[in-house]
Formats: sequence, C-alpha cells, structure tokens
Amino acid sequence: MANTYTQILVQIVFAVRGRRAIISEEMRVPLEKYICGAISNKKSKPLAIYCNPDHCHILIGLHPSISISEMARDIKSNSSRWINENNWLNSRFSWQEGYGAFTYSRSQLNAVVKYILNQKEHHRRSTFREEYLELLKKFEVPFKREYLFDF
Repeated sequence: MANTYTQILVQIVFAVRGRRAIISEEMRVPLEKYICGAISNKKSKPLAIYCNPDHCHILIGLHPSISISEMARDIKSNSSRWINENNWLNSRFSWQEGYGAFTYSRSQLNAVVKYILNQKEHHRRSTFREEYLELLKKFEVPFKREYLFDF
C-alpha cells in the first residue's frame, strides 16, 4: 500500500490449555523462534516474546492488513501443530481458547519489551491470574470471570 504508514504495537497473551506448566526451558527458545517466524510470515514484526511454562506474552508490530484475531489464531494453531509434530510432549499440546490483546504507544515500547523479557522474575512475585487480571483492569477491559482462562 503506497503512502500507508502505521505503527500498531500489540501485546498478545494466551495460556496453555488447562494451565498446565508444560513448556520446559528446553522447549522455550525453539518455540519462541518458531512463533517469531510465524509472526514474520504474516508481514508483522516480533518485538518481544517470552513463553512461560503455562502462558505466553508476545509484543508485535502488527501489519495493518492483519487483524489481531487472525494473528492470535495463526500463532496458536501453527505453534500447537509444530509442537505436536515434533513430539515434544507425551500428550497432545494445545493452547486455551481465547487470548488477551493490549495496545501500546511508541513511548511505552521499551517498558513493555522489558516487562515481557523479565517474565521469569515477574512470576516469582505474581501469578499469571494476578497478572492477567491486572492487565484487564489497567486497560479497562470489561470481562466476566466465567470467561477468563481456566485458572
């Protein structure tokens, strides 16, 4: 698209089905690389990623032709398939239904990257449930507790 300039920064958060803590440290880096490739293949830019044992945070520079729901769906379905095809686990892997998506301005970029890359330390002080509820409240996203991730 000629003469189209955008800056769409989106953090997407999603959890392992059943909130099982099954993404090992050995799996984490290859999984993050795979997800970054999937994002790049959608004409978007991965800016920060951290896959915790039971959930994942990704900051993306989203291409304007790609919807957030399309990006989340493709990341989750492709990475699930990839994990299962590589037989990394003794059971079938899948992500929980749904995701959280939060937008940021350029002035917040460095802080969000630092927050995502510091997930291991962050979760020594806070659970995923606490973190996710805090994001929903901070961004004033209305929600119903019965539709949140399985905690």
